[in-house]
Amino acid sequence: MSYDPPRPAGRLLLTPEDKEAPERTRRLRLLGLGQHPEPWLDAFAHGLADLTGAPYAMVNFPGGQGQFFAGLHTPAVAPLAHRDGTGALPGRVLPREHGFCPHVVARRKALVLEDVSDYPRFAGNPVVDEFGVRSYLGAPLIDGTGTVLGTVSVTDVRPRAWGQPGLAAIKAQAADLVVRLERRKDDGLPP
Repeated sequence: MSYDPPRPAGRLLLTPEDKEAPERTRRLRLLGLGQHPEPWLDAFAHGLADLTGAPYAMVNFPGGQGQFFAGLHTPAVAPLAHRDGTGALPGRVLPREHGFCPHVVARRKALVLEDVSDYPRFAGNPVVDEFGVRSYLGAPLIDGTGTVLGTVSVTDVRPRAWGQPGLAAIKAQAADLVVRLERRKDDGLPP
């Protein structure tokens, strides 16, 4: 699968503009999300990791300045991400320029990168060097108002042939989570 977004004249736009950030922030606040880690979203991320066999899984609520992983699953021991063998574990916050979720938000569509080194636009992303990310699979969380609340995603430190089954799985998980997120507003409780 390929992804070749429009390029502004004369330069490559590395991180797409996030015009929906103010509306997303407002919606997330109404839902009581995006400000702190949520144990139930950590459990959801753990389920994503189990489903896909990926070492990293996230429920990401990006804002205007950065990304916040309200749900996060990382391996107990980081896979070797650096030549010096130190590896790295991602935290709950990343700058907008790190990772691939901002692209999913801007596209409003799932993104499959089986080997990020195949895409010059993505191969130079800081998470490739910092965390050793080599593959990505993510889908947007689009609520009933049409707002992209965030993303669900998994990453691996090796190339992965996610294929159509992976794409279908991540999209189904995103759809399920949107229902649960919107239920929070109606019930006032975690799903």
